[in-house]
Amino acid sequence: MEIASKQQLRLAFLRWAIVTVPLLLLLGFLSARLVPVGSANSWYAALAKPAHTPPDWAFPVAWSIIYVLLGLALAMIINARGSRLRGRAILLFAVQMIVNLAWTPLFFGAHQIFWALVAVVVMFLLALATTFLFGRIRTGAAWLMVPYLAWLVVAGTLTFQIHRLNPTADTLVPPASTTQIDL
Repeated sequence: MEIASKQQLRLAFLRWAIVTVPLLLLLGFLSARLVPVGSANSWYAALAKPAHTPPDWAFPVAWSIIYVLLGLALAMIINARGSRLRGRAILLFAVQMIVNLAWTPLFFGAHQIFWALVAVVVMFLLALATTFLFGRIRTGAAWLMVPYLAWLVVAGTLTFQIHRLNPTADTLVPPASTTQIDL
């Protein structure tokens, strides 16, 4: 059995990171492009928002940083070939990413604030479980998940407050498929 050198391990990690980081950035970008987001979305612009809502520019910056960190964490786990938990960790990560990528179309496209809130809670619980599982494989990968968990708390709080401030939010803007004509 041949033992890999530290340099070989670093290169293997970098090869995975070159794939995982751009992949997660691309998936996040595509999810955000499925529907208009932020002030470009007339429904969202019409919503009452809490006073501490970050400016529109903060969301793509925060998510870009988070997706880079998630990509690095995933690369660390994929590169941990000797771990029996590796497959489960990758699967759990993928499931939480599916929920993550569904949030934007659910909130901004379908105008389903309550279900978007449920999605954030599910996403947080899945991400927390992923973080603990990552920690059993690579401590550094778990630490890279911490900013994501913190941001999910912020996103969950904002979604909850928007839901509370806008009990009839789904009626603010008629859906694009409406046959109603305004004269």
